[in-house]
Amino acid sequence: MISFVGAGPGAADLITLRGRDRLAAADVVVWASSLVPEAVVSHARPEALRFDSKVMTLEDVLEVYAAHPDAAIVRLHSGDPSVYGAIQEQIDWCNENGRSFEIVPGVTSMAAAAAAVGRELTIPQVSQSVVLTRLAGRTASSMPERESVASFAAIGPTMAVFLSAARPKELQAELLAIGSAYDAATPAVVAARVSWPDEQILTTTVGELAATIEATGARTTVLVLVGPALEGAAPRSHLYSPEWAHKFRRRSRPGSTAGRPVTRSSG
Repeated sequence: MISFVGAGPGAADLITLRGRDRLAAADVVVWASSLVPEAVVSHARPEALRFDSKVMTLEDVLEVYAAHPDAAIVRLHSGDPSVYGAIQEQIDWCNENGRSFEIVPGVTSMAAAAAAVGRELTIPQVSQSVVLTRLAGRTASSMPERESVASFAAIGPTMAVFLSAARPKELQAELLAIGSAYDAATPAVVAARVSWPDEQILTTTVGELAATIEATGARTTVLVLVGPALEGAAPRSHLYSPEWAHKFRRRSRPGSTAGRPVTRSSG
């Protein structure tokens, strides 16, 4: 079995229990030391074979899979494997070669960054959508034309921009392009190596974004959050309003059901 495991954003205790258990049982571990701290890999047994994909191509990784057909293999991917994890080409290889596989989800850097600044990303009447995207760089050919940062900025959702810290001025320019729903005062967060021991979490604005990114000194493992949901008090959500009924709760007067403990039947 090949397990594509989300390593989480960096902290060794932000991997899921399932991911930790897969690592503990692995015969072979493939991970990129530039993206996943050694502390996460330490969940694996000392005798497990380790391959650092930082210096490997896809073909090199697939050779490891082919050379260990009966092994329990963990391929660690930073954050969640489904987000910029490049796992589909590996899954295709598994399907073509009759290898069983699974995907173990992970905590994204987006979730870790939102937790670090103490904000919800979906605020009623402010933003009910979150867009995960990146600038088109060396891999511009893989970016659909309609999915540019500027295109999403015209909508004005909460935006999580990955893999773009190496071009901070270009990112700022796209966020402030003609027709953008953001302006120079729109709040932003720069999260460098979030949850790592040396994390940097900087609150800023779109107008100061390029300078803030440059101030971190980081060009990789940087996430940028943008949008009005990152600042200010939030309107009350309908979800727990006493006037809002759903299949589990009837409408009630404020405070009429507060403090009731959940009881379980012994039968």
